[in-house]
Amino acid sequence: MSTRLKSRGLPPLSGVLVLVMAATGLVVIDITIVALGLAPLGADLAGGASAESVVVTYMVAMGALTQVTGSLSDRWGRRPVFLAGIAVFTLASLAAAVAPSLLWLNAARVVQGAGAAAIMVNGIPLLSDRYSGEERNLAIGAWGSFATAAGLLAPTLGGLLIDAFGWRAVFAVNLPLGAAAWVLATRVLPRSRPVPGKGRADWPGGMLLMLGLGTATYLMLRPGDTPWTWQNIAVLSAACLALAAFLAVQLRVPVPTLDLRMFGRPEFSGAMLAVLLSRALTIGSSVYLVLYFSDGLELSPIGAGLLMTPIFLAQMALGMVGSKLLSHWAPGLVIGLGYALKGVGLVTLALLITPDTRWWLLLVPLLAWGAGGGISGAPVMAVAVRFAPADRVGMVSGTASTLASLGAGIGTAALAMVFARHGGEDSQAVTDGAQAVLACSAALAVLAVATTLTLISPRRVPRPEREREPAA
Repeated sequence: MSTRLKSRGLPPLSGVLVLVMAATGLVVIDITIVALGLAPLGADLAGGASAESVVVTYMVAMGALTQVTGSLSDRWGRRPVFLAGIAVFTLASLAAAVAPSLLWLNAARVVQGAGAAAIMVNGIPLLSDRYSGEERNLAIGAWGSFATAAGLLAPTLGGLLIDAFGWRAVFAVNLPLGAAAWVLATRVLPRSRPVPGKGRADWPGGMLLMLGLGTATYLMLRPGDTPWTWQNIAVLSAACLALAAFLAVQLRVPVPTLDLRMFGRPEFSGAMLAVLLSRALTIGSSVYLVLYFSDGLELSPIGAGLLMTPIFLAQMALGMVGSKLLSHWAPGLVIGLGYALKGVGLVTLALLITPDTRWWLLLVPLLAWGAGGGISGAPVMAVAVRFAPADRVGMVSGTASTLASLGAGIGTAALAMVFARHGGEDSQAVTDGAQAVLACSAALAVLAVATTLTLISPRRVPRPEREREPAA
């Protein structure tokens, strides 16, 4: 079986790979599936008021805890942290499914986000422990492609569940799936022990990071038309102070939550910067591209959603290609190719869109955008993991996830200002704003290509055949 799969460009199938993909699917689906039930949920628990906080609390908790749980998995072992994450996520889903009030539901979503952070941050470390070399790259690519597929499935699954059983079903469906994942994890994950000689956990740094990231994420998830008040500015200042204090602590503690020395390696810094830029240009531009589809082309919500699917389908289909190219090209060239394709797609869209553009003319640039994301996704993480010590892979995974969340928030907020300056409410104004956003996103893609080829250059990270794997 393994030989046949490898010959087709797939990693050898294992219980660990199946487990990681299934658990990740649960977390990814829960990011968006709840959004479809906000209207009936709000009518049931909030008296018709907005229930967007149910989405925000989950994202804030997951974003604030990812780095900390990643570092704890390095210290305590992958198995106990991953099992705890599945258990917490599943029990919190039960609490959410029976929630009698919006306050109860938001509290359950915070706990659910904590479990999701422990699951997500352990995906790459578990795959890195199970696979090596080309097989590891292929496994990371398969994991990323499956996560994309789960995101595609979420709206359809959510609609079916809500129509048939009501909004509580989107949480209740996690119970049998989470229980099955926990049982599988107890069978396939190897026993792990706490790493000796690590010293005390970095609790002060962890608390400062959770405070800083939690408040910063909350501010970035606020509606774009909400005016800035002195309270918002005070909260932002507190977040910046907490993050600055966290960095100061990391330079003093013997075993930091985030080892800042890793950023001294240009290839590692390049991979992390690529994660940040990629999420900023992808998420930010997606928001306003959908707005153009709905208000510029006057498509229905379903039509606008369907027109976005070429991006995700191409990304899912090309996810394994990027991993396979790592066997023949230097990682920097593969990642640069991916961002170049993204940039070509974004520039072409900016040139093509008008209020009268035929939707089918947009399919090719949308596919190019998605193909670029698929090609660059796995190689970025492969570079980051490749140069990390074995006892720091959880930290690296947490750093990448945290920067991805920050990139999404920063990109959305920054591009919102671009859209507000160039856009408006009528179809032409919406088109003008979307064009400006797409042009700025293309510029970010060019910046990503330049930084990738500079920091992850073939000179620093040559093709695999010319180097030996570094000692962990």
